[in-house]
Amino acid sequence: MTDPKRLTQYAHGGGCACKIPPGELEEVVAGLGAAPASPNADLLVGLDTGDDAAVVRLRDGLAAVATADFFTPVVDDPYDWGRIAAANALSDVYAIGGSPVVAVNLLAWPRDVLPFDLAREVLRGGLDVAAEAGCHVGGGHSVDDPEPKYGMAVTGVADPARLLRNDTGKPGTPLSLTKPLGLGVLNNRHKATGEVFAHAVATMAALNRDASAAALDAGIACATDVTGFGLLGHLYKMARASGVTAVVDAAAVPYLDGARASLRDGYVSGGTRRNLDWVAPHTDFGAAGEDDRLLLADAQTSGGLLLAGEIPGAPVIGELIPAADHPVIIR
Repeated sequence: MTDPKRLTQYAHGGGCACKIPPGELEEVVAGLGAAPASPNADLLVGLDTGDDAAVVRLRDGLAAVATADFFTPVVDDPYDWGRIAAANALSDVYAIGGSPVVAVNLLAWPRDVLPFDLAREVLRGGLDVAAEAGCHVGGGHSVDDPEPKYGMAVTGVADPARLLRNDTGKPGTPLSLTKPLGLGVLNNRHKATGEVFAHAVATMAALNRDASAAALDAGIACATDVTGFGLLGHLYKMARASGVTAVVDAAAVPYLDGARASLRDGYVSGGTRRNLDWVAPHTDFGAAGEDDRLLLADAQTSGGLLLAGEIPGAPVIGELIPAADHPVIIR
């Protein structure tokens, strides 16, 4: 690979920070109901609560899980971008309590601008992570696009009686987080300066498979993954869907090395600021200052699982309580 082009310079946003803002997205899908159910299948998880994947019961003890996720370059290294994008797409299946079975690639590429050897490396990264997950990759779809994008559509399986959902949280349950925050500010710094943060790449490329299995083993029923809407955005969605309030101990939330320094130096994405604007009316921030608010709303890419329950190795960052004046409280 001799091409010096920096992939992040061809993207208006990076990774999950390029998502449509959550408030705008909810306006778009408001009033759209689920498609009529097949007489031979039962839609168990659909559009209603904005959960991580769709789940359809196929028969007793077996459900199909379907999801798709793709985004613009989050790092300049094409192989690492492919690994991160694949791990992020697979995460939606793990976040619902499923196991991925087969995926297809989704690739948009500016064919007259970026050489195809870069695209090959992106696809190779996706293939390697899918292989690590034990998930087949059966082809895909590509388009000529002015902005590069990559991800996967993934199909998995799950036990319909053992799902992780975002609407099943109960008061008195601890909240755990399986990956540290700060990916957004580190990625934004990388995009602006070219600095490489190997620990951030390793965090994003890591599968949520083991955390999902541990959650199911622990009898946990409520979970979501933390991606473009930030911890606060996904926590608000969970609390709202479950009819509870989520209390976060700000001092207990883990962050990646360099996250606070990158925030201090101004590497905050527009997506993070939009996340904060969206959750602010629904959040009691207590004594949390602007820095903590921005980090808690930081737009993550391929983040960890947010669990209503405890598993080994995952820090407890708060708890669910009966519904209060605000769905989210920071202490």
